[in-house]
Amino acid sequence: MRVLILDNVSQEGVELLRQSGVEVEVRAKMAKEELLEVVGGFEGLIVRSATKVTREVIEAGRRLKIIGRAGVGTDNIDVEAATERGIIVVNAPEGNTIAAAEHTIGMLLALARNIPQANQTLKQGRWEKNKFTGIELRGKTLGIIGLGKIGSEVAKRARAMGMEVRGYDPYISEEHAARLGVVLGSLEEVLSGADFLTLHVPLVPETRYIINSETIKIMKPGARLLNIARGGLVDEAALYQALKEGRLAGAALDVFEKEPITESPLFELETVIVTPHLGASTEEAQVAVAIEVAQDFIRYAQGQPVHNAVNIPVLREELAPVLKPYLDLAERLGKFLAQLLDGPVREIELRYTGELAQFDLSVVTNTFLKGFLKPLLPDTVNYVNAPVIARQRGIKVREYKSREMEYYTNLITVATNGPKPTSLAGTVTVSNEPRLVRLNGYAIDAVPQGHLLVVPHIDRPRIIGPVGLAIGAHGINIAAMQVGRQVIGGEAVMVLNIDEEVPPEVLNEIRQIDGVLDVHYVHI
Repeated sequence: MRVLILDNVSQEGVELLRQSGVEVEVRAKMAKEELLEVVGGFEGLIVRSATKVTREVIEAGRRLKIIGRAGVGTDNIDVEAATERGIIVVNAPEGNTIAAAEHTIGMLLALARNIPQANQTLKQGRWEKNKFTGIELRGKTLGIIGLGKIGSEVAKRARAMGMEVRGYDPYISEEHAARLGVVLGSLEEVLSGADFLTLHVPLVPETRYIINSETIKIMKPGARLLNIARGGLVDEAALYQALKEGRLAGAALDVFEKEPITESPLFELETVIVTPHLGASTEEAQVAVAIEVAQDFIRYAQGQPVHNAVNIPVLREELAPVLKPYLDLAERLGKFLAQLLDGPVREIELRYTGELAQFDLSVVTNTFLKGFLKPLLPDTVNYVNAPVIARQRGIKVREYKSREMEYYTNLITVATNGPKPTSLAGTVTVSNEPRLVRLNGYAIDAVPQGHLLVVPHIDRPRIIGPVGLAIGAHGINIAAMQVGRQVIGGEAVMVLNIDEEVPPEVLNEIRQIDGVLDVHYVHI
């Protein structure tokens, strides 16, 4: 296998490939025109963030079988185009974990003790000892939003410094949190109780502006905020206002909504410390991600399953015509279920009934888990590691199969236990289109695609109309609507396919309608 490596990937990864017998050509950078000319001669391509692996590049790579990103994000790779051509895309999701966690702790200490500000004034010739009196971390409460790998490592280090750690993560069980020494709580509980709040979630529609003017009002007066995760998690204008008014005591930011950035109102505030996206910028992290992606290339070259594929499930060729439509359905059910949940999940049950039950359906279960974990872990979860991530987060997955047919030739039912059980069931039509046919026991027939609203309500007049009016008043078109009920006048559910995202203010308006029990926005 011939592999082209660009963007100054660490030499340790390059040597690992060579030692395994892979033929490697290393170039620091290539102009787009040159890359289009030469990429067709390689089976593999490894890049960092500088090279854009566009659809045009992928189509020019006539022999490409695998593309690797020596890092976490794959925004610079057209994964959809690669998938269409059967090219595996792999990343390195774990290599920068420690680097990001340590940078968070460094920023935490700097924020508590005003270290950057004191350094700057002393170098300017001013001895202002009394001005920069700080606070101790011991005995303070650190709130962590997102307890994945990085958030978990931050929790361990914070506890070692004598901090109490509280966390919010709907994908973490209480047992797993207890092993970390973290007290789980709702988002509001974590916001209101934290002296320091740190964010460790990806940027997805559900987390964009998770810190905004409203959530800042919930935070403890005088709290301090850290964002070492993704720009766009914080409404920077709202943060500036809160700091200016003294509502918050300080902020430490490594990432910004627009990067690179050299000017911002936030930079004018003494209470703000900033770094230029250095979370993963350690020598060790760059080596680690290079080795991690090289190991997957070696596995591929040796005919072994890769560990960090982000796009292609492992599917036996002879089963592909039968199972592919159900892989799509399973992933959609996973995404749908994840966006309905209000709390942590301890157990998920998948039940396959009908003709499907005769097959090994582990790939379908893995695909469901990948869809279920994807909304909050878009850069790290894939078809291969989804079961491992679920186990690490204390989620038990149970699979049942039955050849007995119900109302459908094949049916996939997924359900969670806990304080508020949730269940979905889906099938595939004769034209291989996915359908959601049950939601929490209510019979419906909805297409799990695009933008949807799920509105549990009381079955009585003057409910559906006001919901439609609230949506239409904001210029949002309703494409389809399904209503399911079991008892006249009892609880029911409404599922609407709509043409665009619903803003939070519209969701709040719907919640205020008399008879509406809740509302969930789902995007698939």
